[in-house]
Amino acid sequence: MKNILTLNSISPVINDVFSDDYNVGNDVKEPVGIMLRSFKMHDYTLDKNTVAVARAGAGVNNIPIEEYAKEGVVVFNTPGANANAVKELVICALLLGSRKIADSLDWVKTLKGQGEEVSKLVEKGKSQFAGTEIQGKKLGIIGLGAIGALVANAALALNMEVIGYDPYLSVDAALRLSRHAKVVKDLDELIKSSDYITLHIPYIASQNKGFINAEFIGKMKDGAVIVNCARGELADSNAIIDAVNSGKISRYVTDFPSDELIGVNNIVCIPHLGASTEEAENNCAVMAAEELIDYIENGNIKNSVNYPSCVMPRTTDFRLVILHKNIKNILAQITSVVGGEGINIANLSNQSKGDYAVTILDVEKAVPDSAIADLSKLADVIKVRYLAK
Repeated sequence: MKNILTLNSISPVINDVFSDDYNVGNDVKEPVGIMLRSFKMHDYTLDKNTVAVARAGAGVNNIPIEEYAKEGVVVFNTPGANANAVKELVICALLLGSRKIADSLDWVKTLKGQGEEVSKLVEKGKSQFAGTEIQGKKLGIIGLGAIGALVANAALALNMEVIGYDPYLSVDAALRLSRHAKVVKDLDELIKSSDYITLHIPYIASQNKGFINAEFIGKMKDGAVIVNCARGELADSNAIIDAVNSGKISRYVTDFPSDELIGVNNIVCIPHLGASTEEAENNCAVMAAEELIDYIENGNIKNSVNYPSCVMPRTTDFRLVILHKNIKNILAQITSVVGGEGINIANLSNQSKGDYAVTILDVEKAVPDSAIADLSKLADVIKVRYLAK
């Protein structure tokens, strides 16, 4: 029986994904895998049996991914699983940024108790909430991954003009993107020409904290709107407040409230609802469970944030999965140990990313404990897993 620990409430759909060979719950001991959402793991003590952690969501700021890499614990996330939910909220945010809907809803509540006068008061007071339409306006999208591409396509369907920027645009992402979206290589071109700007980039504190700052805003069109459903830290709150107060930007809509932003005129704070749909939670849970199962049973790695993707169909009943440092000659050392035991390698895959690498070996006979011990003793090998059917 393989134990899977859940550190947060996870959608019950995972019960249909895990077979009877798994014991899943929030109180299991010695877990081989962990599933979580927002639980902060930086001060959490991992069990020595844990080989993988799966975040049912995209962000992994709550997980010490580098420390886990050093321990040979693979961390997965679920990119794209909640993309549609976030896309729909972004479209809502564009409308909230164009028309003073949130303010008007609060105002309408003040009319309670006015009886037959309500309709007259509505007609008299609605002009203060007049806005603009998004049709025909230019939307600048920074980041064209799973969410950004969906936002682009949806905005085009609403007859907006779309301009996108992503220096790391992948082939898969490009294929998802409508040919009617214009992709530019110069970020300033997007900033200066957009009526609306929406962020869809990961937050990395050392690289892009305060990405939207006074200098960024200074390049924008007067009266433009900023939508931030990515991460609150990507925007300098003081710069945002100064910009809305001066009218440089007409509205800031964010899914990440903070004390200084709440209650500021022309700033709309949504209580982090981006992935808060039943469908998104189910999709993330299923994807995270499937990633854990494939790694636990087959050693395959897909959507890891601290190790490279390495997926190989099984060709024999005996598989070695070796997590190691990305250095020269390590593969030769590994195959030398295996060959020295008289074990033939039927298939091999080796992938690297940054400081870390993964080698998967399908071999033609059982691997003795002595060979696993010798592999584990190699200076730059972090973890050896032996998976026999």
